[in-house]
Amino acid sequence: MEFLLNQIVQINEQMKEDFLHYLWSFQKFQGKLLTETNEILEVLNPGLKNSNSGPDFFNARLIINNQHWAGNVEIHVKSSDWYAHHHETDDAYDNVILHVVWEHDLDVFRKDNSVLPTLVLKNKVHQSLVTKYRQLISEKQQWINCENEFASINTFLLKNWFDRLYLERLEQKMLVFNSILSNTNNDWEALLFIMLAKNFGLKVNGEAFFSMARSVPFSVIKKCALDGASLETLLLGQAGLLDENRDDAYYMDMKRRYHHQKIKFQLNNKSVIRPKFFRLRPPNFPTIRISQLANLFSNRPSLFSQLIEAKTIDDYCKILYTTASVYWDTHYNFEITSSKRRKRLTKKFINLLLINTIIPLKFCYANHIGKPNSEEILTLISSIPKEENAIVLKFNKLSKVVHTALDSQAVLQLKNQYCDNNKCLQCAIGNSILKSNSF
Repeated sequence: MEFLLNQIVQINEQMKEDFLHYLWSFQKFQGKLLTETNEILEVLNPGLKNSNSGPDFFNARLIINNQHWAGNVEIHVKSSDWYAHHHETDDAYDNVILHVVWEHDLDVFRKDNSVLPTLVLKNKVHQSLVTKYRQLISEKQQWINCENEFASINTFLLKNWFDRLYLERLEQKMLVFNSILSNTNNDWEALLFIMLAKNFGLKVNGEAFFSMARSVPFSVIKKCALDGASLETLLLGQAGLLDENRDDAYYMDMKRRYHHQKIKFQLNNKSVIRPKFFRLRPPNFPTIRISQLANLFSNRPSLFSQLIEAKTIDDYCKILYTTASVYWDTHYNFEITSSKRRKRLTKKFINLLLINTIIPLKFCYANHIGKPNSEEILTLISSIPKEENAIVLKFNKLSKVVHTALDSQAVLQLKNQYCDNNKCLQCAIGNSILKSNSF
């Protein structure tokens, strides 16, 4: 058994504690359980995992020497960690009924000076499980820890886990949306405008467009949206794209009108990040995307309610379809002319808007009004083609698992939140690999 301890010591302390949480959650022990003082221990219910401050597991139910106990369980690598973490001074730990540790090096006393029952796991875990854990966590792979086992994971497990990962991703976005919403006096139309603007900027200009949208009160946006040219002028001006002197009549007219808007609405754009043109394909130039955004809001005065009521991808495409204004038919930037081409939103771009803005917004709004719509959302996102990016390509190289936008969003969540943080024991895939051991 000393061999097991030597293996665990090679893994950092945080991951050891995660491993102990896994062992306790799934009761991965062998033999009869005894406390450090040789009291017979039976686990009726290990309790609920606590992801916040306080004891690690709530509402556990145990039998210790024929006496029933209900309360909390705390887990540490060493029993002395109880004092290292100052739990003896924290009232939140008064209801701990069992201390679960890998190694017992010190008795822990309750406030009444009685010894807290301690379960030592070092000699209760099968060697094959520890070995598998060490292989999964500590033997660094080229990309993700489970890349050698990934292709063997059950497809049904993956489907359920991807659904959960996607909903988890939406829940995280909901926190961001709610934070922005609180700064708009709970104006959902304003939230839609801000988040659509951010996504019209794509990755390169997302933050620039976000700062542009937030630099103008939405009441001003609505007034200017009564005339598409007026809103386009306002947004181009706030983005800092009308600050120069150019020999272009259209540009000079816009600059003059924007100067009037700044005075009329008492605006400034000092906090706005200047959008970039560098390394962008011309259809993604900020001039084109701003004009399309302005026309969308000008032509759809009830955009928010229309999007909330829409059901199918075709519905969304009809609502979101828009073009840049006529000037941009022969331009991608001011002054420089190009061959005539209508600058329409493509189906691929509309899909990105749905994935990154519309669907998360619908999810957030449904939860806000107390009508959760998870099933509708899962169906909708599953009808959109997968995104193409490096993470999707690498997962599909391991195993062809990404087919829809739900899958591509799920693997982004998986890689960024679990794989990159070594949270294999909180991942259904990591748990499946460990459970595959027969012992």
